[in-house]
Amino acid sequence: MSLRVERNRQTGVAVVTLDRPDRLNAVDLATAGELSAAWREFRFDTSVRAVVVTGAGTRAFCTGIDRSAEVPQPESPYSVDDPLIAIGPKANDLWKPVIAAVRGMACGGAFYLLGEAEFVIAADDATFFDPHTSYGMVSAYETIYLAQRMPFGEVARMALMGTAERISAQRAYETGFVSEVTPPGDELAAAVGCAETIASYPTDAVQGTVRAVWAAKEGARAQALAQAPHLVALGNLPPDRQSALFGARKGGGGFRVR
Repeated sequence: MSLRVERNRQTGVAVVTLDRPDRLNAVDLATAGELSAAWREFRFDTSVRAVVVTGAGTRAFCTGIDRSAEVPQPESPYSVDDPLIAIGPKANDLWKPVIAAVRGMACGGAFYLLGEAEFVIAADDATFFDPHTSYGMVSAYETIYLAQRMPFGEVARMALMGTAERISAQRAYETGFVSEVTPPGDELAAAVGCAETIASYPTDAVQGTVRAVWAAKEGARAQALAQAPHLVALGNLPPDRQSALFGARKGGGGFRVR
């Protein structure tokens, strides 16, 4: 198992941990299935009233899709099979509040999870970036999720700068993507503390509030996501050219944090 789920039935809080620190908590196909199953299970578990999602280790929250994963794609330019499309709570119809606790890197496909959390708490050493364009891939789903949380210019800059620039936890806080910055190592306790407070309130009121918050942007988000498969299918380089770019950059090249 590459996903660890711990439930505290006394407080009503579950902690979901991506447990692949040797792979920087990258999501392979098995992990994607485990995430989807966990969110759907929480829908029926009345003892869980709030959830925290985090990553094991200190180097990364999640670095997106595991590059070793093999995902065959249809021939049609109008569709794409995205292995991360259902790794988030909202994609699995879970409307219990989810808080993300981030330490280290969060990039690429990590935004499928962060984009469907109610809010994000980050350690001071967290950094956020989107490598897609650097490797010849369209940043579609990630950009759409980020656009719900950050100013347009900040989203465009992150997506277009690729691996050349990382957003610090402080900058993410200033732009509204992160709601709280903690000393490294304190982010999980801070997220659990918030989750325990929320879980102590009447469940129906909390879940109704979650739905109301998301309803404010759901129409625009749904319309944008409907365009994503076409943009990815038409704009991505072939896998072998992506791999060549990835191999050329791996372990080399600098970046700046802002």
